[in-house]
Amino acid sequence: MTHKTFDITLSCEDRPGIVAAVTTELAGLGANIAESNQFWDQRTNRFFMRISFTVAEGVSREEITRALEPAIARFDMKTALADRGRRRKIVIMVSKFDHALLHLLYQIRVGWLDAEVVAIVSNHEDSRRTAEAGNIPYHHWKVTRDNKAEQEQKLLALVKETGADLVVLARYMQVLSNELSNRLFGKAINIHHSFLPSFKGAKPYHQAHERGVKLIGATAHYVTPDLDEGPIIEQETERVSHAMSAEDFVAAGRDIESRVLARAVKLHLESRVMLNGHKTVVFAKG
Repeated sequence: MTHKTFDITLSCEDRPGIVAAVTTELAGLGANIAESNQFWDQRTNRFFMRISFTVAEGVSREEITRALEPAIARFDMKTALADRGRRRKIVIMVSKFDHALLHLLYQIRVGWLDAEVVAIVSNHEDSRRTAEAGNIPYHHWKVTRDNKAEQEQKLLALVKETGADLVVLARYMQVLSNELSNRLFGKAINIHHSFLPSFKGAKPYHQAHERGVKLIGATAHYVTPDLDEGPIIEQETERVSHAMSAEDFVAAGRDIESRVLARAVKLHLESRVMLNGHKTVVFAKG
């Protein structure tokens, strides 16, 4: 018998019976739970849960939704149901530095990231050849103060047209407007070339070098109107020393940025990230 895999995420006020209510309905559908994660935030009394489960091929998404409706209503849950059989679509935005873009494309090519890049958007022409080599539509939209609002509307139209599930800012060196950030909230991930909240703004690795830090890092976070202050998904650091130049810092940083962004994208695509106010709950595998 062939099966389909779904992921369900839910959050609600914590009280007894939540897990039992959901799993009982899934059992009634003949579902087999492959993975289950849960977290109780005692400070806010919010409960978060992610269940990955399989059902027979003949069980539809609509049947699953109907079966879970009583539990959702009873506990006033906020839920999302994702079909793992549907390949997620992403739009990647990039400026001149293409290391994070190239790493994402590689991880997709080898199958570690299960996604389809439906467009690459850039304010420069530098990555056009990369897009053409992968048969990916390339959109060169130069951004100025006068046309910024127009270009952002074009991006929203592109997301709608392509059915993109996620926008990835792979070192896209333009600040998104508050309106666009709000429209894409929870659906746009940025990689910041710093271990936030330290060293914001321009040339963070040079700032770190000047301060003689012993650790550098990168941060992947959801985009919000507050620049570089969105809910953090993933971070990584690497030890550095006084013997390294600022250029050495930059080189090490490029590697970290690429890895961190790819991991954050994978976590999001697998429904492993849940928003909890200004923070995230991340149900990493393993």
